[in-house]
Amino acid sequence: MAKLLATFLLCTLAWGADPDWWRNAVIYEIYPRSFADTNGDGIGDLNGITEHLDYLKDLGVDAIWITPFYPSPQVDFGYDISNYEAIDPQYGTMADFDRLMREATKRGIRVVNDMVLNHTSDQHPWFKESKSSRKNPKADWYVWQNADAKGHPPNNWQSIFGHSAWQWDEKRKQFYYHAFYKEQPDLNWRNQAVRDAMYDTMRFWLDKGVAGFRLDAVPSLFEDVQLRDEPYLEGMDAYGERIVSRVYTDNLAEVHEVLRELRHVTNEYPGRVLIGETYLPNSLELAKMYGKNQDELHLPMDMQLGFLNKLSVADFRRKLFEAETQLNGNMPLFAFDNHDNMRSVDRYGDGVHNDAIQRLIATVLLTPRASALMYYGEELGMTTNTPTRVEDVQDPIGRIGWPKEKGRDGERTPMQWNNDANAGFGGTHKPWLPVGPNYKTVNVAVESKEPDSLLNYYKRLIKLRKENEQLREGEFVLTNEASETVLSYIRVTRDGKAVVVAMNFTSQPQAMSVDLSSRGVKGRHLKTLLASFPGAKEPDLGHITLPAFGSYVGQVEP
Repeated sequence: MAKLLATFLLCTLAWGADPDWWRNAVIYEIYPRSFADTNGDGIGDLNGITEHLDYLKDLGVDAIWITPFYPSPQVDFGYDISNYEAIDPQYGTMADFDRLMREATKRGIRVVNDMVLNHTSDQHPWFKESKSSRKNPKADWYVWQNADAKGHPPNNWQSIFGHSAWQWDEKRKQFYYHAFYKEQPDLNWRNQAVRDAMYDTMRFWLDKGVAGFRLDAVPSLFEDVQLRDEPYLEGMDAYGERIVSRVYTDNLAEVHEVLRELRHVTNEYPGRVLIGETYLPNSLELAKMYGKNQDELHLPMDMQLGFLNKLSVADFRRKLFEAETQLNGNMPLFAFDNHDNMRSVDRYGDGVHNDAIQRLIATVLLTPRASALMYYGEELGMTTNTPTRVEDVQDPIGRIGWPKEKGRDGERTPMQWNNDANAGFGGTHKPWLPVGPNYKTVNVAVESKEPDSLLNYYKRLIKLRKENEQLREGEFVLTNEASETVLSYIRVTRDGKAVVVAMNFTSQPQAMSVDLSSRGVKGRHLKTLLASFPGAKEPDLGHITLPAFGSYVGQVEP
């Protein structure tokens, strides 16, 4: 108890010192199964994260977001939770978590928990009680419905992970709804007792000093009470079924009431943050997630930019403009990589200039007016290692949808620490997923020693972002809006000092000029702060030359 109290006090003092720390923060996502294994069972654990906190401090991140480590049958690798207030033994113990909190706090790194609000595991005691009868105290904690007149599911709703979203329970003689796997029944968020239970769970972790939560699948919390069929769209999905629109099962208005209540909970603990997994169709919908009075999510994830999946200057410029003008002045949270999508190098790379393209992605992630979300190994250039045989697939959606849907194993392979066995992931036991084939050269040990490595580019970029006033606090202004080859913008402070950021989106050298006279910026010369290519000159605003996929950051000088 004394250690727990000490941890809470330490975190409270640290987090309360800057309640707006999340603005401009660099947040690093860790998939704990794949980060570092300290007990040799082939699965990463909490102690593995603790062992590598010095690496994360050296990288310069402000916080780590850890995907679920709670007790779970691991059908969806932790996103099917059977106990919200404990640690799954494969990841360690609560004492291990408390130690992680203490050590992270000592290094100025905040810890953000993943909180799965939409559903539990079907092995959670809540669900076991709910399905036991139609009259038990938790009978209405999940979304239950009778069969239709023919004994079929009540409508055509589909699981995001394939096939019907309704599962028959023989004991209750009813269907329950699951937006994801059938082992992940949806909670009934129209039941106040459910809300209260989840809010108490959040307070449990906030009392331990966590800096906030990344909220999984929050747009999915509510479904249409009239159970209307989803309209069909053109085409078939990877599971061989007609595609539905999800207008009745995603992003319903009631979500915002819950988000306000969640914000009320975190407001009880100064300096805490709510991050939302918010795959939404446009920036206008994303803007609603902040709340009309900035009383909902602090940082809904902006998936509009990082998942365009093509290097189009026009599209990148448009998405940056929308983030700057359509979010009501709120801070965007940009991301290019996460545990559910192929790594960005495989979505944007051309196979020839991949190193330069990765530096371009790092630059556009870390230089706009936005908080930034990184994914473990992104800073190294780790690539997607998708299974080639269905027999090797771990992710259930890959087995269900093979070969059109091959699952998410490829982006979840072990962190590449060095060129030893298993890439230094830990132990001699075979890791739960195979190590990426490029681990001999793409790893922390090798890249730390190479001054011009991708890892060191990330380090310099994050350091510059923190130290340079314009990149830290400056207004974001797009320039050269007519260019189809170069994306450029400035970060300018009220005193007229500016930093120019320019990126060549083509495989051919490009020359450009920037006219800042109308922006109140004095000076013509540029002092190079960072370039993704060797031999960068000290150019003037009238002539900036960028090699293939080159990125340049320079301070305007008198």
